[in-house]
Amino acid sequence: MKINPIHSVNAYKKVQEVNVKQNQDVAKKRDDVQISSAAKQMQQSTQVSVDRQEKIEKLKAQIEQGEYKVNPNEVARKFYDFWNEK
Repeated sequence: MKINPIHSVNAYKKVQEVNVKQNQDVAKKRDDVQISSAAKQMQQSTQVSVDRQEKIEKLKAQIEQGEYKVNPNEVARKFYDFWNEK
């Protein structure tokens, strides 16, 4: 049986060429992030509006000064509405 070393070297070179080409293709690719329109809308809705922020600041000031009074009837109604919601 005769072994011809030229063919094995050529096969090795072809494998190397394929590997080099694949590495070049991978190097050309970049990561790309795409944000859906629903995600963009969610991101905008999480931002606190100016009016809401003002209301929060007023409530914080009232609590710190001890002027904030809890309405027990309103609290009870909110609990009732929450637990009886279908």
